[in-house]
Amino acid sequence: MDEHLKLENQLCFALYTSARTIVRKYKPYLDPLGLTYTQYIAMLVLWEQDGISIKDLGEQLMLDSGTLTPLVKKLEKQGLLKRERGQSDERYVSIVLTEAGRTLKQRASDVPFQIAKSLHLDVAQGFELKQRLDQFILDNKDLD
Repeated sequence: MDEHLKLENQLCFALYTSARTIVRKYKPYLDPLGLTYTQYIAMLVLWEQDGISIKDLGEQLMLDSGTLTPLVKKLEKQGLLKRERGQSDERYVSIVLTEAGRTLKQRASDVPFQIAKSLHLDVAQGFELKQRLDQFILDNKDLD
């Protein structure tokens, strides 16, 4: 068999399985918070930028509206955020954290440390891997 067609030699498969592994690692830490991984990363953005537009949130998370809208609705139903229409332009919708959403940040503060510990990477290895992945994403952003 041609070596380049073996599954074990595929970069795409290594990235795919790595992503699935990471998301699975988060589950035991996010379940007590009542969040899925995708909800968690949305909350990370909101903890940084409360009042962000839905459009900007989708761009930062690289999610289309078909995925983002149900995600935001679920977080709203959980009482973590509310959607507010713009006063001058009703098409503009911003997302504002509720008190419960702001309080959840404190409960989630240990998650990154727990994940780092569970991945068995030292700080330098984790930083280098993240830098390489960030550069990979940047270099290939125009392919979307």
